[in-house]
Amino acid sequence: MDQLIAEDPTRIGPYRLIARLGAGGMGLVYLGRSEVGRTVAVKVVQAEYAGHPEFRRRFAREVAAARRVGGSCTAAVLDADPEAAIPWVATQYIPGPDLHAVVAEHFGPLPGHSVHTLANRLALALQAVHEAGLIHRDLKPSNVLVTVDGPRVIDFGIARAMDSLAEEHSLHTRTGMLIGSPGFMSPEQVRGLELTPASDVFCLGAVLVYAATGRLLFGATETGLNAHLFRVAEEEADLTGVPETLVGLVRECLHKDPARRPSPREVAERTAADQGTDQAAEWLPGAVLAQLGRHAAELLDYAPVIPAQAPAPERMPVPQDQRRDQPPPLPPAYAPTPPAPFDPARGFGPPPGAPPSAWPLIPPQASPSGQEPAHPKRWWGLAVIALVQLLVFLQAGNFSVALPGVRADLDVSADGMRTMVGAYGIAFGAVLLFGGHIADVVGRKQTLIVGLLGCAAASALGGSAGESGTLVWARVLQGVFGGLLTPAALSLVATGFTDPKERGRAFGIYAAIAAGGTALGTAEGGWLVNALSWRGSLYVGVPIAVIALIGTLALVHERPGRTAGHFDVPGVLLGSGGVTALMYGLGEAQPRGWATPLVLVLLVGGVLLLAGFLWRQSAASNPLLPAYVFTDPNRAGGLLAVLLAGVGTFALYPVVGYYLQVVLGYDPATAGEDFLPLVAAIVVGSTQVSARLLPRVAPRVPILAGLALTAVGLFLLTGLRFEGSYATGVLPGMLLVGLGIGVAFVPIFATVTGAVAAEHSGRAAAALFTAQALGTAIGAAVFDTVLSGRVGRLGAGSVMPRMIEKELLRAQTANLWWAAGSVVLAGLVAGLMVRSRGPRDGARPASAAGG
Repeated sequence: MDQLIAEDPTRIGPYRLIARLGAGGMGLVYLGRSEVGRTVAVKVVQAEYAGHPEFRRRFAREVAAARRVGGSCTAAVLDADPEAAIPWVATQYIPGPDLHAVVAEHFGPLPGHSVHTLANRLALALQAVHEAGLIHRDLKPSNVLVTVDGPRVIDFGIARAMDSLAEEHSLHTRTGMLIGSPGFMSPEQVRGLELTPASDVFCLGAVLVYAATGRLLFGATETGLNAHLFRVAEEEADLTGVPETLVGLVRECLHKDPARRPSPREVAERTAADQGTDQAAEWLPGAVLAQLGRHAAELLDYAPVIPAQAPAPERMPVPQDQRRDQPPPLPPAYAPTPPAPFDPARGFGPPPGAPPSAWPLIPPQASPSGQEPAHPKRWWGLAVIALVQLLVFLQAGNFSVALPGVRADLDVSADGMRTMVGAYGIAFGAVLLFGGHIADVVGRKQTLIVGLLGCAAASALGGSAGESGTLVWARVLQGVFGGLLTPAALSLVATGFTDPKERGRAFGIYAAIAAGGTALGTAEGGWLVNALSWRGSLYVGVPIAVIALIGTLALVHERPGRTAGHFDVPGVLLGSGGVTALMYGLGEAQPRGWATPLVLVLLVGGVLLLAGFLWRQSAASNPLLPAYVFTDPNRAGGLLAVLLAGVGTFALYPVVGYYLQVVLGYDPATAGEDFLPLVAAIVVGSTQVSARLLPRVAPRVPILAGLALTAVGLFLLTGLRFEGSYATGVLPGMLLVGLGIGVAFVPIFATVTGAVAAEHSGRAAAALFTAQALGTAIGAAVFDTVLSGRVGRLGAGSVMPRMIEKELLRAQTANLWWAAGSVVLAGLVAGLMVRSRGPRDGARPASAAGG
């Protein structure tokens, strides 16, 4: 306690103030007494916050909720006046020092049985806070008071009222406010994500480590605020010194994934067995109990010195006719002094200035003390990642153009050709989830290296194939290593660019390659086949992979962000097995028939395996795909949107390709080049439109706009006729489709990979591409079924070839109707489910930078 000074009021509401108890970023705390002699702690809000209307509304709401918590393991809220000129709240005064003072100043780390009791009582306190609808948000040693009958938690719920101020950029810059205390913040607080009660559980684990060891969870903050926050978000905690019986529980509380942390009820139940009656009564060492006795005596003997000043008005009510959006007038005699200097263990926030509230606000080239700066070659690294992704799509696209030459040289049957085509897609889709897991566990850069070496070997094997079996295996290997490369590449982009503007540009460039890769691969593949033969088009993958490998070694940079633990073998079998069964079944649906036993078994079995996979992920200790990746509405909406969009956009390529080759008579080997306007439109939409919108608007805005443009373009293409030209028949619709895809896919990629821990970014990327691969497979199966059914009704023999060609065109353009409908459905799903406000709220990875 400190004596009052001249600037302090002598009364707040019905309470006479007798001493100062402390100061923080939110305001001052006084010791007060009521008229009947009850001692209370009165917290008074700083004047600049009191003048903020939204803060007042939230403050009133949170105080009302805090009254419901009770006082068994907390300091009960007794009184408050949110409408006063300077809002205040009075709580039960707990006669005891805080945990920080006990550990750092008076006694040192607590013994094991004391830490057990502390864990149990703090868990009960958090359970009461959460049941009242609150999240503490600032659980730390200075908010845990130590008493003879157990610890008490204070300041629960009040920090939430400050969230509205963090949304106001001008005030945020002026105050340098950071909600929470750096030594005791959860990873999601560091990243600026939406908080859940699980955030308090992480802070509970940090408090227990401090009580048992006397040190901050991730070391001292003197090395720099940014460096400390980076360690919170990225590194594993050192639990040396924590009692052996509590190590497992504390490690679970400190899990980076909020969904994997125990609830306060579970913590309380697991520590209740340690609470015998005698032990609970004597939960503190004798030296601490003696200190508590001295503290109580000092309180009884404390003689306040009343400063010479005119008493301030007790309350200045807000006039009824005053506008709600105007700050109330300040009382003339009360202006709280600035908060005390910041102390990492005791303060409410960082010192004055403008430190970032989350990693995306760190300037790209800044090098704050102790933090590794953004890699200066990250844009060159992004170029390498783009080349890697282009290699994957080139492997897929050029082989389709090379099929006639392959069939002629190797004398492959129709069924063998279908096997060759399907081998790549099935292998690629089946490996994606596993590839994302590999990238997170082994490392993204290492996964790129392995994938590029494998692609080079597979390309060499395919180019030298002397018979169809070897070529099939080469295609399988290309798909496998492509499935490793793709999630690793996207996760490097997602974790390597955290500044909002840079992030938008990086995703725009990547989306231009990923969304336009099929068209670009077809165009370039046609040129390669025409110039080099089908063998040469496969061999060319070797030098491209070597160049990308050299670039990866020299230019791609990755900060730590890997997952500890073992592979989820059941998850791999369920996930990869389900995707394989579905893709194989969809590929066989048209030639064999949807109702054949094999196809039915594959499709039903694939759905059941994927359902089992999703169920497994919520129970696995180290899941292949963490549950929060697909249960979050924003990411789930993005995944469903990309699946449905994949169903619809697949129809574009065969329909337009048929029109160019059959109607307009274009050379099949060079017709792919006529898709280049589509690629150009995708590049413009992603890099010049969506990338600029991403940091400024909610992601569903460009998603809806882009999918709407795509649907309109597909509807235009339904008007293709046997008489027409490229400029009037194809180009307008194709440009709209390309522009729409570019606009929509950037925010979809950012939403699915955003707000994901760095150690899970590879798996989030894998989920996205798995959804896209399944959507494309569904689109291909439906397209082929509609086409074969429409043409099959013509019969054979008496039908003129010209009639068949016309019916084929009608059938293929008819497919565009359901394709456009699928894209419209994707837009509806995204509009209903994607609700986040974009990168500032949701697209913040944990700074495991790459590229």
